[in-house]
Amino acid sequence: MKIVDQVRRDIRKLVEDRNLRPGDRLPTEAEIAQIYGVARSTVREALKRLEHEGLFHAVQGNGRFLSAIGSLSVERPITKYESITSMLEELGYTVSNAVLEVGEVSSTDAESAALGIESGNPVIRLTRLRYGNERPMVFSVNTILREALPGPVVHRDWTGSVTAALDAQGRSIVSSAAQISAVTLPHEAESRYHLSGLGAWLLVTETCLTADGTRVLFAQDYHRGSDIAFNVLRRR
Repeated sequence: MKIVDQVRRDIRKLVEDRNLRPGDRLPTEAEIAQIYGVARSTVREALKRLEHEGLFHAVQGNGRFLSAIGSLSVERPITKYESITSMLEELGYTVSNAVLEVGEVSSTDAESAALGIESGNPVIRLTRLRYGNERPMVFSVNTILREALPGPVVHRDWTGSVTAALDAQGRSIVSSAAQISAVTLPHEAESRYHLSGLGAWLLVTETCLTADGTRVLFAQDYHRGSDIAFNVLRRR
């Protein structure tokens, strides 16, 4: 887990531990940095993310104050884009990844439509299984725009974060459009990877975009329904 993400999580816990209420003032950047032994720049970045999520509002010269929304606990906000590994780690799991298949293939009609390319164009298709505490948690089929990750497919470590790999190529994902549905795992995947009998899954079908609107990733992530849920904070 990145240090900024850890500090962001720590600040949320600090709010809960101190039983802060809407309108209460948060500790200063310096105080938080001292509490967790990190740089103020790291705290500042974590606070920016939390402010974007609506946890608090800043008053120039007076500090940051907990918002009404911030007083609600939303552990799995559906509006937050994050990697599968980060998501599982934030839920408290020790994560390991198994690469089941990876290669350069011709895009299917569905993949082409999602990525905005011609059908049959080359893409990278990556099939992985994420384990949390050694239990299968997320089965993923990721289709990546080929030019977004140049170089031989066999020379890349596919156990790591695809999001981080895209970041390194200047193709940072800033948003995505997702659909969530309750499904069973495809029979072929169940039998081929010995995943039968695990109950219902939450399928998140997601098209991910960079800042310039390029569609770089089409993800089909099957989350184990008995262990993972997504929450929604609704505003009026």
